[in-house]
Formats: sequence, C-alpha cells, structure tokens
Amino acid sequence: MRVQVLYFSWVREKVGLPKETIDTEAKTVADLILELCLKDERYKLAFSSLDVIRVALDQELADLSSPMEAVKEVAFFPPMTGG
Repeated sequence: MRVQVLYFSWVREKVGLPKETIDTEAKTVADLILELCLKDERYKLAFSSLDVIRVALDQELADLSSPMEAVKEVAFFPPMTGG
C-alpha cells in the first residue's frame, strides 16, 4: 500500500524530510517504523526512543500497535504540551 508519511518537529530534523510517500507492507505502525529503520540510519536515529514518539493515522491519534489497513497518511511527532 502507498502512504504519505509526515514528520514534525525534531522528528523531521532527524529524518531530514518534512514528508514522503512510501510503499509499505506494514500491518501496524510498529511494522512501518521497523521498515523505515531498516531503510536508512537517519530513521534509526529519529525512532531510537519510541516512548517519545506520537503518531496519528489519517489525522486521528493512534498507537504503535494500531493497524495500517486502509491508512492514507501517517504523521510522527513528539509529545505536545499544553499551556
């Protein structure tokens, strides 16, 4: 399946891209992250601490075990703070 992947804040800085379109066989968000980390060292750096990564699937907050079925857009970002 083809998905648009968006990177925000320091995740974008580490990956070096604001967004990209990729073809993936990932069944879950965790599978997608693994595919990305196998692709290039910069993804390993960006996803080295998964406890500080948040994800949204088609603009809805999700978690790493969320299924990727029928997803068109994945966004990765650090935790948000309010105030």
